[in-house]
Amino acid sequence: MIMIEVSLCVALAMVFAQFKLWQMPNGGSVTLQMVPIFVLALRRGGKASLTAGLVFGILRMMLSSHVYYPLQGLLDYPIAFALVGVSGFFVKSPKIGMGLGVTLRFIAHVVAGKVFFGHYAPEGMNQWWYTLTYNATHLIPEIILTLIVIGILMNRRDLFELQGQATKMG
Repeated sequence: MIMIEVSLCVALAMVFAQFKLWQMPNGGSVTLQMVPIFVLALRRGGKASLTAGLVFGILRMMLSSHVYYPLQGLLDYPIAFALVGVSGFFVKSPKIGMGLGVTLRFIAHVVAGKVFFGHYAPEGMNQWWYTLTYNATHLIPEIILTLIVIGILMNRRDLFELQGQATKMG
């Protein structure tokens, strides 16, 4: 049953990733792609959401036109989205878990940006500041939108009826 939910959440995240509300010129967009991973995290816990994030990230990396270096691709996709799945280890404190998950994803993107694209910073601009602001431009709106949707969904108890069992299974 858990594998089916993981598969469905990955598929739904892939669909949500295609509907971009905002697209950055060099990669990154505002979507609802994290919503299914967070829903799974709250329903099934850490193992399931970590797995879903990792699989989703691998699929996104395979289909992306923004992978320029192997390590950059790993940081921007499988690692970043697996880190979103860390939220499932905080089922009893979902706000902390989701905050940690998106913060870790942001850090993965910033590190990849600095290491692989920092040289694109305008002359005289700090490379860390450049990648931090570039990634914040799309990730902060995505995080806000995602948390609004999750907040609305959390009012639907039937979506999270397994929440009490999540720590046992995940």
